[in-house]
Amino acid sequence: MKPLKILISNDDGIFALGIRTLANTLAEAGHEVTVVCPDRERSATGHGLTMHRPIRAEVVENIFDPQVTAWSCSGTPSDCVKFALSAVLESYPDFVISGINHGSNLGTDVLYSGTVSAAMEGTLEGIPSIAISLASFSSREFQPGANFACNLVKQLVNHPLPKTTLLNVNIPPVAENAIMGVKITRQGLRRYAEQFEKRVDPRGNSYYWLAGELVTEIEQPEHIHLPPDIPTDVQAIHHNYITITPLQYNLTDVEGFQYLQRTNWLDTYLDQFSSITDDNV
Repeated sequence: MKPLKILISNDDGIFALGIRTLANTLAEAGHEVTVVCPDRERSATGHGLTMHRPIRAEVVENIFDPQVTAWSCSGTPSDCVKFALSAVLESYPDFVISGINHGSNLGTDVLYSGTVSAAMEGTLEGIPSIAISLASFSSREFQPGANFACNLVKQLVNHPLPKTTLLNVNIPPVAENAIMGVKITRQGLRRYAEQFEKRVDPRGNSYYWLAGELVTEIEQPEHIHLPPDIPTDVQAIHHNYITITPLQYNLTDVEGFQYLQRTNWLDTYLDQFSSITDDNV
């Protein structure tokens, strides 16, 4: 296989061990690797963009393998990928990979995840994209995930993804020889108990810290298109499987669309609204 051109980003920042392990492993495999990621941790920023202040970026040396070109950026993960595609790379890469995130991105976590959003930027541009996470905040064993990413891109060269598909990959936090295998999963559901802790600063002004505690993981939510016997990412990771969950950026709710389309009350309301607007013309 010829060397691939790969763009890597993350939301844990330029100094994170996960991105260093991933970038160096892909570079050692002979690929042309460019890293553009936040200059500090930007976890849970979702798909936010920097619109009201300048974005600053600079080349970073002596952190990665000498073959890796690295930039740090003051923006969000999505900013980083946009910046890389528009201002750093002369042509689009073969792959965009985001990670390896320190902590899982399972179930509804993907809605908040800067890791997934960075990869989604690649998908929006029609570039095969992967978000990859280590499902633990305490483990620092990123090498199994980096090795899997190397093998996964090889497979995707021969079996290309649909252009609207993003692969969300989670790696169980166990030794490589303890991984049970790989499962294609559907998105699960996680619920958190949010708590805002009120504090007072030295000037007497109130401020708040948000803390989210996982209270339940619903492993088998219903899905309109997929049967319930297909495991969710939440379920499979507990059994030490690598999970691959295909995601898309089109959030149209098919079931909701069909409900609204066949419901009389909405048709009546739309007719009344059209009548009102016609009278005002």
